[in-house]
Amino acid sequence: MALRHFLLILLVVTLWAFNNVAIKWGLIDLPPLFLTLMRFVVVALILVPFTRVNRAQLRYLVPLAFTFGFLHFSLLFVGMKYTDAGTGAIVVQLGTPFAMILAMVILKEKLSVVQLTGIAVSLTGVVVLAGSPTIPAWWVLCLLLCSAAGWAVSNMLVKKAPAIKPLTMTGWLSFLAIPVVGLASFLLESNQITSLMHSSWRGWFGILYSAIFSSIIAYSLWYWLLRSYNVNLIMPYSLLTPVLAVILGVVVLGDSMNIFKIVGALLVIVGTAIAVVNLRNLRMHARLPKFRRLR
Repeated sequence: MALRHFLLILLVVTLWAFNNVAIKWGLIDLPPLFLTLMRFVVVALILVPFTRVNRAQLRYLVPLAFTFGFLHFSLLFVGMKYTDAGTGAIVVQLGTPFAMILAMVILKEKLSVVQLTGIAVSLTGVVVLAGSPTIPAWWVLCLLLCSAAGWAVSNMLVKKAPAIKPLTMTGWLSFLAIPVVGLASFLLESNQITSLMHSSWRGWFGILYSAIFSSIIAYSLWYWLLRSYNVNLIMPYSLLTPVLAVILGVVVLGDSMNIFKIVGALLVIVGTAIAVVNLRNLRMHARLPKFRRLR
């Protein structure tokens, strides 16, 4: 992997990690589904006027709007309301091994014994962290697990979809997700507009950071990397996100640091290192950037 691409991956996971802090700030003032809705509205307003999609692309964007927009983001925001930033980020990272296993089953990408060992170690860390008392009820864990599943399925759809520019995908996913997320907020929440009108800087920061930095910038880079490299080469790096989220949660939000977080974070780091060292030996079989520019 080129050094510049490795640095881009580190930038993406850092942006995602701090997004958990931004979400927690936003949830102080705004209902979770409405916060998700406003994120998508901002992204769509910025990107959709400057992008176009065709019918073949819409066939993939419509299901992605549900798996990514509703299952992943909406359930993540709801789950994050009831747990701390680090713990929520860690449980959702189960989407990474889910996606790697789906890549093996659906895309026929092979996983070696060393890779599987690294995934198993990382999953063990996630399980330890999931046992933290910061998860108050079983249904909160279920929401976050469903969010992780939505992330994994979305990555498979992105890999199978026809060529779509990253910003186009991000904008139209957000636009197409607005009806379903808006309906969910209308049915399940109240006083949304009042909450927005009386929101402090935290609510607006949560919306804008989540929309611009985490969605437009981070996910655009992620989509590009995902289409340029083997899924199983890229996905393990995302396991660094919960580790950074735990650290940021403690430093910025004052979250508690217990034995579950310490042991779990160490296991995630070790497991990621095992998987990444092995994956560096894989040959890239995706399109080269110069060919992408010619299309």
